[in-house]
Amino acid sequence: MATPTFDLADLKRRMQGAVNALKHDLGSLRTGRASPSLLDPIQVDAYGASMAMTQVATISVPEPRLLSVSVWDRGMVGAVEKAIRESDLGLNPMTEGQTIRLRIPEMNEQRRKEMVKVAHKYAEEARVAVRHVRRDGLDLLKKLEKDGAIGQDDEKRQADQVQKATDQHIAEVDQTLAAKEKEIMQV
Repeated sequence: MATPTFDLADLKRRMQGAVNALKHDLGSLRTGRASPSLLDPIQVDAYGASMAMTQVATISVPEPRLLSVSVWDRGMVGAVEKAIRESDLGLNPMTEGQTIRLRIPEMNEQRRKEMVKVAHKYAEEARVAVRHVRRDGLDLLKKLEKDGAIGQDDEKRQADQVQKATDQHIAEVDQTLAAKEKEIMQV
């Protein structure tokens, strides 16, 4: 078995992956403006399988508060409409042939606060993921030092680098959350 090696670039890449996942999750939160990513979490029961909305339809934004979903297969319109209704996005689909229109309602203060809570939950999940990567890196460094592969000074120096990378990615998570919170609370 090959001995594991410490790779700070790989740890940073994994931390950045957690930040990117947060940005994707926050992109699907409704802010009162229409965005195609709003429908990303919706799965449609199509052809005996669960598929992403983008695999059965084209989503466009003809107006700032309107989404247009053009379903490719006429037989799938009902399934897409049902999936939208059953999602907890609070959208009411209006079907016209193979096109489903979704008017994005104005958000009230209570709904905005709920969205901010969801955004905070997503951010905390991202912070936890970044900390898990940090823990993995620090555990590997301790193991390498214990096995004699690196010295104590190297272990300490690299542990400091891991902590700096962690702090940097946690700060990015916080900045992303603050920007999304501002966007949600904007009337």
